[in-house]
Amino acid sequence: MIAACSMTACSQTEAPGNASLVIKNARVWTGNSEQPWAEAVASRGDQIIVVGTNADVDTVTGSDTEVISVAGSMLVPGFIDSHVHFISSGAGLASVQLRDAATPEEFAARIGAFAKSIEPGEWIRHGDWDHEMWGGELPRRDWIDALTPDNPVWVYRLDGHMALANSLALELAGIDADSPDIDGGTIVRYADGRPTGILKDNAMMPVETAIPEAVAAQLDREAAAAMQHVAGNGVTSVHDMAGWESLATYRRGHDSGALITRIFSVVPLRDWERLRDEIDGRGKGDEWLRIGGLKGFMDGSLGSHTAAMLEPFTDAPGDKGFLINKLDDLREWITGADAAGLQVMVHAIGDSAIRDLLDIYLDVVESNGERDRRFRMEHAQHIAPEDIERFAIQEVVASMQPYHAIDDGRWAEKVIGAERARTTYAFRSLIDAGARVAFGSDWSVAPATPIDGIYAAVTRRTLDDANPDGWVAEQKVTVEQALHAYTTVAAYASFEEDIKGTLKPGMLADFVLLDRDLTAVPPEAIRDTQILRTIVGGTVVYERN
Repeated sequence: MIAACSMTACSQTEAPGNASLVIKNARVWTGNSEQPWAEAVASRGDQIIVVGTNADVDTVTGSDTEVISVAGSMLVPGFIDSHVHFISSGAGLASVQLRDAATPEEFAARIGAFAKSIEPGEWIRHGDWDHEMWGGELPRRDWIDALTPDNPVWVYRLDGHMALANSLALELAGIDADSPDIDGGTIVRYADGRPTGILKDNAMMPVETAIPEAVAAQLDREAAAAMQHVAGNGVTSVHDMAGWESLATYRRGHDSGALITRIFSVVPLRDWERLRDEIDGRGKGDEWLRIGGLKGFMDGSLGSHTAAMLEPFTDAPGDKGFLINKLDDLREWITGADAAGLQVMVHAIGDSAIRDLLDIYLDVVESNGERDRRFRMEHAQHIAPEDIERFAIQEVVASMQPYHAIDDGRWAEKVIGAERARTTYAFRSLIDAGARVAFGSDWSVAPATPIDGIYAAVTRRTLDDANPDGWVAEQKVTVEQALHAYTTVAAYASFEEDIKGTLKPGMLADFVLLDRDLTAVPPEAIRDTQILRTIVGGTVVYERN
C-alpha cells in the first residue's frame, strides 16, 4: 500500500509554482521511516517538493514539467559510494585492463599489447590484477620485461596494496638488489636478493614518486570520465579517499560548473594541520564539494598478506601481517585532528589492526571529550567476534564494501580459516549490534556498482558461484538494510543526512530510477537490475538508451 502524503509534503504542494521534474507510477523507497513508501516524487530546481501519490504530484505538474513514468520501476535515493579512489579510477578506465586476466600468459600478453598502443616512455599503470585468478603465484618482472623495453610498468593488484614494476620502472625508482627493506612494506625478492618487481605498501613509494606528475588538463579529463562512469551506475555522491591534487581538480570542476557528482574530498590523515588551516580560510564547502575528512592507514590487505592479524595466516603460519604506520604516530595524528574538529576515517582490515584502532578511538574520546565526531573505520573486514559490539558502543561508523565479500570469499578461508571467516565482512552482526554500516565500492579495487554491492550483501554468493546459498550466509542482510547503507547511513557518514540520503521534501533532488523493484525480485536477480535514470539536483545526468 502506498503511504499517504506526509504533512510536510502536503503543505509543500500548496506552494506556488510547478515542479520542474515529476517521477510517477514507481515503487518509491524513500529511506524515510515516517513515510517508507510512495509512488511519486516531484522536485523544483534542485530540491524535492512532494513525496506521495500520483495524485499528490499532479497538483504541481504543469505544462513545463518534465514527467517520467515507467511502469514497474523503482525509485530510490541517489546511491552514495562512501569509499572510492575517484580520479585514479577514472584514469584506469583508459589503461590496461588486467582484472580478469586468467593466466600469467594472458596477464603478460595484455601488458605487451597495451605497450604497443602508446608512445615510448609513457608509463603503463593501474591494471588491477588478481593473482588468485591463476592460482596465487605473484607476477614477476621477467614475465613482462621483454614486452615492455621502452615503457615503465607499474600495475597494481586490485586492492592497491602491492604492485608490479618492470625493470625499467625499478631503475627509474632506484630500486635494486642493494635496496634495504622498508618499514611498513615489503620488497619481494628472487633467491639471489634481486627484486622481483613486486612491492607492497610502503615499499611502493619510491616508484610512486618516480612517476611524472599529471597535468591539470589530464586530471580534469580523468575526473570527468569517473563522473560519467558512476552516473551510469546510479551513484550521485562519492567519498573520495585521495589527496590535495584531487581536491584541486574538483575545485576547478566546481568553479566551471562541470561537476555532475557530489564529492566529499578526503585528504591524508598526516596532513590534518593543513586541512584545519584550509577550512579556517575557505570553509568546508557546499552541497557539491565539501571537505573535512582525513584518511589514514593501519594495515594493508588480506590478499597481499599485509593485513595485521592477531594470529598468523592459516596458509603462512609464520606471518601475521604488519602495521603500515606506528601506533604512536596514528594516535598523535588522530588526537590532533579530532581536537581540531575534523572527521577521521582510518583503513583497518585485519582483526589486530581493527582492535588497535578501536582502542585509539576510545583513548581519543577520553582525551578530547564527547562530541558528534563520527569516527569511521574503512573496510573493517576481519573483526574478532568480541569487538563487533564496540562499533555500536563507541559509535564508530563501519564503512564497508560488500563486493569484496563475494570476491575475497573465493579464497579467504585458505588465508584465515573457517572460524575467523565467520566474522569476515560481518554486515549483519554489526547491524544487529546497533552499529551504523555505510556501504561503498573501494573503486577501482572493486566495481563502482551499487547494484552489485546490494546483490553481494543480500546473497553473499561468491563470484565463482561456488556458494549458491551464500558464503558465511548468516551475515546476509535484507534489501532495505543494504539500501539504507548506500543512502541514509552513507549520508550520515559524511555529516550530510540533513540534505541527502532520503526522499522527502526539502532534500536534494538526487535519485535513481531502476527497472525493477529490488524488494520483489528473487535475490539472485538483483544483479540484473538496470539503471534507467540517474538524477542529481533535479537534472538527469544519465539516461539508459
